[in-house]
Amino acid sequence: MNDATTPIASYRVLARKYRPATFDDLIGQDAMVRTISNAFEAGRIPQAWILTGVRGVGKTTTARILARALNYELPDGSITGPTVKLPVLGLHCQAIMESRHLDVIEMDAASHNGVDDVRAINDAIRYAPVSARYKVYILDEVHMLTPQAFNALLKTLEEPPAHAKFVFATTEIRKVPITVLSRCQRFDLRRVDATLLVKHLQGIASKETITAEPDALALIARAAEGSVRDALSLFDQAIAHAAGPVRAQDVRQMLGLADRGRVIDLFDALMRADTACALAELHDQYDTGADPAMVLGDLAEFTHFVTRVKVVPAAAEDVSLSETERLRGRAFATKLSMRVLARTWQMLLKGIGEVEAAGRPLAAAEMVLVRIAYAADLPTPDEVIRSLDSTVRGNGSGAATEASSPSRAEMPVRSEAPRGVRGHSGPATSAAPAIEPVAQPTDSVPARALRSFADLIALAADKRDLTIKSALERDVRLVRFEDGRLEIGLEPSAAKTLVGELSKKLGDWTGRRWMVVVSADPGAPSLRTQAEKRKADLKNDVCGDPLVQAVLARFPGAEIVDVRPPAGAAAALDDAPYDAPAANPEMPEPPPGEDDDADDER
Repeated sequence: MNDATTPIASYRVLARKYRPATFDDLIGQDAMVRTISNAFEAGRIPQAWILTGVRGVGKTTTARILARALNYELPDGSITGPTVKLPVLGLHCQAIMESRHLDVIEMDAASHNGVDDVRAINDAIRYAPVSARYKVYILDEVHMLTPQAFNALLKTLEEPPAHAKFVFATTEIRKVPITVLSRCQRFDLRRVDATLLVKHLQGIASKETITAEPDALALIARAAEGSVRDALSLFDQAIAHAAGPVRAQDVRQMLGLADRGRVIDLFDALMRADTACALAELHDQYDTGADPAMVLGDLAEFTHFVTRVKVVPAAAEDVSLSETERLRGRAFATKLSMRVLARTWQMLLKGIGEVEAAGRPLAAAEMVLVRIAYAADLPTPDEVIRSLDSTVRGNGSGAATEASSPSRAEMPVRSEAPRGVRGHSGPATSAAPAIEPVAQPTDSVPARALRSFADLIALAADKRDLTIKSALERDVRLVRFEDGRLEIGLEPSAAKTLVGELSKKLGDWTGRRWMVVVSADPGAPSLRTQAEKRKADLKNDVCGDPLVQAVLARFPGAEIVDVRPPAGAAAALDDAPYDAPAANPEMPEPPPGEDDDADDER
């Protein structure tokens, strides 16, 4: 027989060849199998199931096993009802597992998602099965149905004929309407544990007489991420790639992974802040075919493993990991702090995204490693402050620092009674200006005396006139203040009607006539200008502190954004009263000693 007529033996991939045919063959789904088995034994079989989970965990396979269990019959007639015990192939089993049975209808909802497709189901479901015990409708990727199709299915799904059952499968359970979910018994198929996947692959390798290293199977199980179908597909690919015994080196080359031992060496170099060694190791792995993003992903995975071992030491017993990973993982968990591990994890997560988006992945990966190595032995800010404080005190300059730094020594002084407007109203006013009532005039408005500009602002706040209060603080420069007369200068931002409104408001509030005059003298700065100057002076004072200078030198590029005094001093700084111009000849000088104290306070 020539080559043209020689039959070609068909090859079945491992994922199809070793597809489970009974509930006993399912791996990693013990909770679901137990629930279904108990329901069948008790005769509590629902009219519909919905199976959800990631790809390759056995949703469609479970649906077919359910259909087989519902219609299981032996030629001798010894089985008369549904059962989960399927020791041998029954009358309908082969046709059901091959998706060619007339009474088990499989429909791909991704391509048959319209209301007409559901209407066809509603019309056909009324008829009894041809040969099996039940009609079973298996709808894969049911979340792809349109809203109209879901609505058309609801009535049939809630009250189907006694001879009909539904099995739905989906990877997007959240897209299924709640009205459908409430009519189904739901099962969440879990990702299969890597340890269980390794054992499953070892069993298949034994049946196929394939020699495979345990480390190679562990790499495949980790790459599958809990999907049995992905694991079998990768194992099939590895067998073809190796063309002989499946070794870990072949699997790494096939998947573009770095050697786990070399990944750990790279992690060790980063934790030692050996940047040159880390970059050299990255280049070596890149030259052997490792993808930079994969290298960072492996680093992140090992960082996560070390963190888990530090928190839960039993995590180091995972058999899906190599002996090198377990031993060195324990050592790193003992040596490294949680702060370093958490910081490395965050930097790797951000770095992986940068490498995947970069035009030059290798250069981006190098920059990520440089950042991690630089930060590996970097102390926290509180550790730096404590060490610098100890250094400053050890040099015997602690007292000098406190004496020369207004931010640390003189700042609490500001919590004392603040100064009033200097030179015209006697002693300084308190932080809460007093508004003293005077004798009642003949009209109905009680007369009030104002002793300072601060009293005027407090009166505006007491009357809840925020417009006038804001204008007094922002747009007014005080020239002279007397009870009944206010001489001011105006900022360019002041409203044109401010003088008239202020004169009227003062008359209404105090019960006497007030004269508000705009002076040609510049006057004192506005309250807002004075507050900004105080903050700037405070910031400059803090910058002169030796301890602060040491911190700034330790962290290049750092800057002081804001200075917040203690709680007691903060209120005094914010509420400090108005400073009148000292050069005004008509204002009396303060009492002896007061001006010196005020200058010292500034």
